[in-house]
Amino acid sequence: MADETRPDITTLLEAWHLDGTPGLDRLMARIWDDLHQRARGVLARQGPVASLCATEIVGDVYLRLRDSAEVDWQNRAHFFAYAVTVMRRILVDHVRERQARKRGGGAIALTLTEGIPGPGAEVDVLDLHEALEELAGFDAELAQLVELRYFAGLTVQETSEVLGLGTATVSRRWATARAWLYGRLTS
Repeated sequence: MADETRPDITTLLEAWHLDGTPGLDRLMARIWDDLHQRARGVLARQGPVASLCATEIVGDVYLRLRDSAEVDWQNRAHFFAYAVTVMRRILVDHVRERQARKRGGGAIALTLTEGIPGPGAEVDVLDLHEALEELAGFDAELAQLVELRYFAGLTVQETSEVLGLGTATVSRRWATARAWLYGRLTS
C-alpha cells in the first residue's frame, strides 16, 4: 500500500529537473527500495553473474541518472523504463569487462525464462544484448517490451501500464518477441 504522505514520483521527477542533484537525491530516497527490488529481479534471472549485487546496480543507476538530469521525464513509467534499460546496460558492461579481463576466456551464460529461446536454454548475455539492439532497430517498442518483461520482471499488467497498451496486446507482442529472439539466438 502506498504511503499517501510521500510525494509521488512524477512530482519528484519534476523537482529533480528543476533542482538538479538535490532533487535526484530526494527521488532516489523515495524509489531506492523499488529499484533495489527490480535489480534483485534482474540478477535472479541472469544466472551466474555473481560478482554483481543489487546494491551495486542501483548505485550505478544513480550515477548514470545523475548524468542525465536534462531528460524531460514524462512520468513515472517513462522513468522506470529508462532505469530498466540502464540496469540492462550495466549488466552488459559488467559482462564485457569480465570477459576483457579473461581475454576472451569464455562467455558468461544466463538462463532465459519463458521460452527465450527455450526452457533452461543458456544464452550469452552479449548475444542477447546484440539481439535486443537488432530488434530495437526495427521495432523499438518490442525491444522495450522485452526489457520490461524479462529484465525488469514486470507482469503483463505492469508492462501494459508502462507502455500504455492493453494486456492482450502486450501478451501477443511478448509472444512475438520471444519467437523472434528464439529464431535469432538459435540461428
